[in-house]
Amino acid sequence: MTTDIDPATLNQWYVIQSSDDLTMASPRDTRLLGIPVSAARRDDGQIAAFEMSAAGETVRELPVQERYGYVWTTLGTPDVDLFDMPEFDEEGRRLVVCGIATVKTSPGRIIENFLDMSHFPFVHIDVLGAEPNTEVLPYKARVDADTDELWATDCGFYQPKAMASSTEGSEVDYRYRVPQPYVAVLYKTSPGKAGAFDLVGILPQPLDETHCDIHYFMLVFDEDNSDQELIQFQQGILMQDRLILENQRPLKLPLERGAEMAIRADVASVQYRRWIKDMGVGFGVA
Repeated sequence: MTTDIDPATLNQWYVIQSSDDLTMASPRDTRLLGIPVSAARRDDGQIAAFEMSAAGETVRELPVQERYGYVWTTLGTPDVDLFDMPEFDEEGRRLVVCGIATVKTSPGRIIENFLDMSHFPFVHIDVLGAEPNTEVLPYKARVDADTDELWATDCGFYQPKAMASSTEGSEVDYRYRVPQPYVAVLYKTSPGKAGAFDLVGILPQPLDETHCDIHYFMLVFDEDNSDQELIQFQQGILMQDRLILENQRPLKLPLERGAEMAIRADVASVQYRRWIKDMGVGFGVA
Protein backbone atom coordinates (compact mmCIF):
# COMPACT_ATOMS: atom_id res chain seq x y z
CA MET A 1 0.00 0.00 0.00
CA THR A 2 1.17 3.53 -0.68
CA THR A 3 0.58 4.41 2.97
CA ASP A 4 3.56 2.19 3.83
CA ILE A 5 5.94 4.30 1.69
CA ASP A 6 7.76 7.23 3.24
CA PRO A 7 6.57 10.67 2.03
CA ALA A 8 10.02 11.65 0.72
CA THR A 9 9.89 8.74 -1.73
CA LEU A 10 6.15 8.79 -2.40
CA ASN A 11 5.92 12.49 -3.26
CA GLN A 12 8.30 12.41 -6.23
CA TRP A 13 7.80 12.29 -9.99
CA TYR A 14 9.00 9.10 -11.70
CA VAL A 15 9.46 8.13 -15.34
CA ILE A 16 7.45 5.11 -16.44
CA GLN A 17 7.98 5.18 -20.23
CA SER A 18 9.31 7.30 -23.08
CA SER A 19 6.71 9.48 -24.78
CA ASP A 20 7.31 7.93 -28.20
CA ASP A 21 6.91 4.38 -26.89
CA LEU A 22 3.63 4.99 -25.04
CA THR A 23 1.03 4.79 -27.79
CA MET A 24 -2.59 3.70 -28.09
CA ALA A 25 -1.33 0.39 -29.44
CA SER A 26 1.40 0.02 -26.80
CA PRO A 27 0.19 0.72 -23.25
CA ARG A 28 2.52 0.28 -20.30
CA ASP A 29 1.63 -2.12 -17.49
CA THR A 30 4.33 -1.89 -14.87
CA ARG A 31 5.05 -1.30 -11.18
CA LEU A 32 6.13 1.77 -9.29
CA LEU A 33 7.33 1.54 -5.68
CA GLY A 34 5.85 -1.96 -5.54
CA ILE A 35 2.42 -0.78 -6.75
CA PRO A 36 0.88 -1.95 -10.07
CA VAL A 37 0.51 0.96 -12.50
CA SER A 38 -1.02 1.07 -15.98
CA ALA A 39 -0.68 3.88 -18.53
CA ALA A 40 -1.88 4.41 -22.09
CA ARG A 41 -2.32 7.17 -24.66
CA ARG A 42 -5.95 8.02 -25.36
CA ASP A 43 -7.56 8.80 -28.71
CA ASP A 44 -7.07 12.53 -28.12
CA GLY A 45 -3.32 12.07 -27.64
CA GLN A 46 -3.37 12.65 -23.90
CA ILE A 47 -2.03 10.08 -21.46
CA ALA A 48 -3.90 8.49 -18.59
CA ALA A 49 -2.19 6.53 -15.81
CA PHE A 50 -3.83 4.50 -13.09
CA GLU A 51 -2.89 2.78 -9.86
CA MET A 52 -4.14 -0.79 -10.12
CA SER A 53 -5.04 -3.40 -7.55
CA ALA A 54 -3.35 -6.79 -7.41
CA ALA A 55 -6.47 -8.18 -9.07
CA GLY A 56 -6.08 -5.78 -12.01
CA GLU A 57 -8.84 -3.36 -11.03
CA THR A 58 -8.46 0.42 -11.21
CA VAL A 59 -7.87 2.01 -7.82
CA ARG A 60 -7.44 5.66 -8.87
CA GLU A 61 -6.19 7.88 -11.67
CA LEU A 62 -2.69 9.28 -11.23
CA PRO A 63 -1.24 12.65 -12.19
CA VAL A 64 0.74 12.57 -15.45
CA GLN A 65 3.01 14.93 -17.33
CA GLU A 66 5.12 14.61 -20.47
CA ARG A 67 8.47 16.37 -20.31
CA TYR A 68 11.98 15.77 -21.60
CA GLY A 69 10.81 12.99 -23.91
CA TYR A 70 9.29 10.93 -21.10
CA VAL A 71 6.04 10.20 -19.30
CA TRP A 72 6.19 11.02 -15.58
CA THR A 73 3.73 10.07 -12.86
CA THR A 74 3.55 9.96 -9.08
CA LEU A 75 1.78 7.93 -6.43
CA GLY A 76 1.91 10.85 -4.01
CA THR A 77 1.36 14.60 -4.03
CA PRO A 78 4.62 16.38 -4.92
CA ASP A 79 4.80 19.87 -3.43
CA VAL A 80 7.11 21.14 -6.20
CA ASP A 81 7.00 20.92 -9.97
CA LEU A 82 9.35 18.72 -11.96
CA PHE A 83 12.88 20.15 -12.10
CA ASP A 84 13.85 22.42 -14.98
CA MET A 85 16.32 21.41 -17.71
CA PRO A 86 16.71 24.41 -20.03
CA GLU A 87 19.20 22.49 -22.20
CA PHE A 88 16.25 20.74 -23.83
CA ASP A 89 15.37 24.02 -25.52
CA GLU A 90 18.85 24.72 -26.91
CA GLU A 91 19.17 24.76 -30.67
CA GLY A 92 21.27 22.00 -32.19
CA ARG A 93 20.87 19.42 -29.44
CA ARG A 94 19.61 15.89 -30.20
CA LEU A 95 17.56 13.91 -27.73
CA VAL A 96 18.35 10.21 -27.93
CA VAL A 97 16.19 7.94 -25.79
CA CYS A 98 18.27 4.86 -25.04
CA GLY A 99 15.63 2.36 -23.92
CA ILE A 100 15.03 0.51 -20.66
CA ALA A 101 17.35 -1.79 -18.70
CA THR A 102 15.96 -3.87 -15.84
CA VAL A 103 18.46 -4.21 -13.00
CA LYS A 104 18.22 -6.15 -9.76
CA THR A 105 19.27 -3.48 -7.31
CA SER A 106 17.91 -0.48 -5.43
CA PRO A 107 17.48 2.94 -7.03
CA GLY A 108 19.98 4.49 -4.64
CA ARG A 109 22.68 2.07 -5.72
CA ILE A 110 22.05 3.08 -9.34
CA ILE A 111 22.41 6.79 -8.62
CA GLU A 112 25.51 6.22 -6.51
CA ASN A 113 27.16 4.16 -9.25
CA PHE A 114 26.38 6.91 -11.74
CA LEU A 115 28.18 9.43 -9.49
CA ASP A 116 31.26 7.24 -9.07
CA MET A 117 34.24 8.07 -11.27
CA SER A 118 36.72 5.72 -9.58
CA HIS A 119 35.40 2.64 -11.42
CA PHE A 120 35.91 4.09 -14.91
CA PRO A 121 39.38 2.61 -15.64
CA PHE A 122 38.44 -0.82 -14.24
CA VAL A 123 34.89 -1.32 -15.55
CA HIS A 124 34.69 0.85 -18.69
CA ILE A 125 38.16 -0.04 -19.94
CA ASP A 126 39.48 2.00 -22.89
CA VAL A 127 36.21 3.93 -23.07
CA LEU A 128 35.58 6.02 -19.95
CA GLY A 129 38.95 5.22 -18.43
CA ALA A 130 42.18 3.27 -18.72
CA GLU A 131 45.22 2.47 -16.63
CA PRO A 132 47.49 4.07 -15.53
CA ASN A 133 45.15 7.10 -15.35
CA THR A 134 43.19 5.87 -12.34
CA GLU A 135 43.32 8.81 -9.93
CA VAL A 136 40.15 10.74 -9.15
CA LEU A 137 41.29 14.30 -8.56
CA PRO A 138 39.67 16.34 -5.75
CA TYR A 139 36.27 17.76 -6.62
CA LYS A 140 33.37 19.45 -4.85
CA ALA A 141 29.98 18.05 -3.81
CA ARG A 142 27.27 20.17 -2.21
CA VAL A 143 23.52 20.58 -1.84
CA ASP A 144 22.36 23.84 -3.38
CA ALA A 145 20.55 25.81 -0.69
CA ASP A 146 18.14 27.47 -3.14
CA THR A 147 17.04 24.41 -5.11
CA ASP A 148 17.80 21.56 -2.67
CA GLU A 149 19.62 19.73 -5.47
CA LEU A 150 22.86 17.83 -5.11
CA TRP A 151 25.72 18.95 -7.39
CA ALA A 152 29.21 17.54 -7.89
CA THR A 153 31.44 20.02 -9.73
CA ASP A 154 35.06 20.52 -10.75
CA CYS A 155 35.21 16.87 -11.75
CA GLY A 156 37.70 15.77 -14.37
CA PHE A 157 38.89 12.49 -15.81
CA TYR A 158 40.99 11.27 -18.73
CA GLN A 159 38.81 9.21 -21.07
CA PRO A 160 39.97 7.30 -24.18
CA LYS A 161 36.48 7.63 -25.75
CA ALA A 162 34.24 9.90 -23.72
CA MET A 163 31.30 9.82 -26.16
CA ALA A 164 30.41 8.03 -29.39
CA SER A 165 31.57 11.10 -31.33
CA SER A 166 35.02 11.21 -29.68
CA THR A 167 37.91 10.59 -32.07
CA GLU A 168 40.71 10.57 -29.49
CA GLY A 169 41.34 10.47 -25.77
CA SER A 170 40.97 13.68 -23.78
CA GLU A 171 40.63 15.22 -20.35
CA VAL A 172 36.89 15.51 -19.84
CA ASP A 173 35.12 17.95 -17.52
CA TYR A 174 32.21 16.50 -15.57
CA ARG A 175 29.35 17.99 -13.58
CA TYR A 176 26.77 15.84 -11.84
CA ARG A 177 23.29 17.02 -10.93
CA VAL A 178 20.87 15.08 -8.72
CA PRO A 179 17.64 17.12 -8.68
CA GLN A 180 15.63 14.52 -6.78
CA PRO A 181 16.61 11.31 -4.96
CA TYR A 182 16.25 8.98 -7.92
CA VAL A 183 17.15 11.16 -10.91
CA ALA A 184 20.67 12.11 -12.03
CA VAL A 185 22.05 14.08 -14.97
CA LEU A 186 25.67 14.22 -16.09
CA TYR A 187 27.06 17.24 -17.94
CA LYS A 188 30.29 16.35 -19.76
CA THR A 189 32.55 18.06 -22.29
CA SER A 190 30.98 17.82 -25.75
CA PRO A 191 33.24 16.55 -28.56
CA GLY A 192 30.75 18.00 -31.05
CA LYS A 193 30.68 21.63 -29.91
CA ALA A 194 33.51 23.58 -28.35
CA GLY A 195 32.73 25.00 -24.93
CA ALA A 196 29.48 23.05 -24.60
CA PHE A 197 28.38 20.12 -22.47
CA ASP A 198 26.54 17.00 -23.58
CA LEU A 199 23.98 15.59 -21.15
CA VAL A 200 23.49 11.99 -20.09
CA GLY A 201 20.50 11.33 -17.85
CA ILE A 202 19.59 8.29 -15.80
CA LEU A 203 16.03 7.90 -14.53
CA PRO A 204 15.52 4.80 -12.38
CA GLN A 205 11.93 3.62 -12.03
CA PRO A 206 11.82 1.65 -8.75
CA LEU A 207 9.68 -1.41 -9.48
CA ASP A 208 10.19 -2.32 -5.85
CA GLU A 209 12.97 -1.78 -3.33
CA THR A 210 15.52 -4.01 -5.08
CA HIS A 211 14.40 -4.05 -8.74
CA CYS A 212 14.46 -1.09 -11.13
CA ASP A 213 13.80 -0.25 -14.74
CA ILE A 214 16.49 2.22 -15.76
CA HIS A 215 15.35 4.75 -18.35
CA TYR A 216 18.22 6.77 -19.78
CA PHE A 217 18.84 9.40 -22.42
CA MET A 218 21.47 11.54 -24.13
CA LEU A 219 21.08 15.18 -25.13
CA VAL A 220 24.02 15.84 -27.40
CA PHE A 221 25.63 17.95 -30.09
CA ASP A 222 26.46 15.21 -32.59
CA GLU A 223 25.95 15.38 -36.35
CA ASP A 224 28.10 12.36 -37.20
CA ASN A 225 26.53 9.36 -35.44
CA SER A 226 23.11 7.82 -35.99
CA ASP A 227 20.69 7.38 -33.10
CA GLN A 228 21.41 3.66 -33.14
CA GLU A 229 25.16 4.22 -32.88
CA LEU A 230 24.66 6.56 -29.93
CA ILE A 231 22.29 4.12 -28.25
CA GLN A 232 24.70 1.21 -28.70
CA PHE A 233 27.50 3.24 -27.13
CA GLN A 234 25.44 4.12 -24.07
CA GLN A 235 23.94 0.64 -23.75
CA GLY A 236 27.44 -0.86 -23.72
CA ILE A 237 28.38 1.32 -20.75
CA LEU A 238 25.19 0.51 -18.87
CA MET A 239 25.56 -3.24 -19.37
CA GLN A 240 29.04 -3.04 -17.84
CA ASP A 241 27.59 -1.16 -14.86
CA ARG A 242 24.80 -3.71 -14.55
CA LEU A 243 27.28 -6.46 -13.67
CA ILE A 244 28.62 -4.34 -10.82
CA LEU A 245 25.23 -3.21 -9.56
CA GLU A 246 23.70 -6.68 -9.37
CA ASN A 247 26.67 -8.03 -7.42
CA GLN A 248 26.77 -5.32 -4.74
CA ARG A 249 25.63 -6.39 -1.30
CA PRO A 250 23.39 -5.42 0.26
CA LEU A 251 21.17 -4.56 -2.68
CA LYS A 252 19.64 -1.76 -0.63
CA LEU A 253 21.76 1.36 -0.12
CA PRO A 254 23.23 1.60 3.41
CA LEU A 255 22.79 5.04 4.94
CA GLU A 256 24.30 4.56 8.38
CA ARG A 257 27.69 6.17 8.90
CA GLY A 258 30.47 3.58 8.70
CA ALA A 259 28.30 0.92 7.03
CA GLU A 260 30.67 0.94 4.04
CA MET A 261 34.19 2.32 3.77
CA ALA A 262 34.49 5.63 1.92
CA ILE A 263 37.59 7.12 0.30
CA ARG A 264 38.39 10.61 -0.99
CA ALA A 265 36.85 9.82 -4.38
CA ASP A 266 33.51 9.09 -2.68
CA VAL A 267 32.74 12.71 -1.77
CA ALA A 268 29.62 12.75 -3.97
CA SER A 269 28.43 9.40 -2.63
CA VAL A 270 28.84 10.48 1.00
CA GLN A 271 26.96 13.70 0.30
CA TYR A 272 24.23 11.81 -1.56
CA ARG A 273 23.64 9.38 1.30
CA ARG A 274 23.53 12.21 3.84
CA TRP A 275 21.14 14.20 1.63
CA ILE A 276 18.54 11.46 1.13
CA LYS A 277 18.79 10.40 4.78
CA ASP A 278 18.11 13.96 5.95
CA MET A 279 15.22 14.06 3.47
CA GLY A 280 13.65 11.02 5.14
CA VAL A 281 14.00 8.56 2.26
CA GLY A 282 13.33 5.05 3.56
CA PHE A 283 12.48 3.16 0.37
CA GLY A 284 15.28 0.97 -0.98
CA VAL A 285 17.73 1.85 1.79
CA ALA A 286 19.30 -0.35 4.46
